[in-house]
Amino acid sequence: YLLNCSNFLLLRSLSRGTTETAAAMRRTVEALLKHGAVVRNLENLGERTLPYKISKHNLRHTSGGYFLVDFDAPTTIIPTMLDHLGRDIDVIRPSILKHGIPETDETCPGKIQPNYEEKLHSRKK
Repeated sequence: YLLNCSNFLLLRSLSRGTTETAAAMRRTVEALLKHGAVVRNLENLGERTLPYKISKHNLRHTSGGYFLVDFDAPTTIIPTMLDHLGRDIDVIRPSILKHGIPETDETCPGKIQPNYEEKLHSRKK
């Protein structure tokens, strides 16, 4: 059973350039693929100042890069990935959001329009 998920990552602000950021994202995507996930989309939301100071791995962070990775994965991958991302020194705050599959009721015919002609003729008699 596969879940449609989004991995929201907050990476530490890497001053030495984008190669370290790319390496951190590569590690994340490779870990997802190794555990059987199918990566659908990778989006860079940019670097911003954090809303509050976050301490992680004995460092205080005031800014960071925001990334969003959309993927489909088995349900068993989530605790493993959170553990993996929690140990990565470049990741400040990992979170995985599960997207629910919208339930559709196939038997519902929709809104049935009333027959106004029938009502009109029944009142005239």
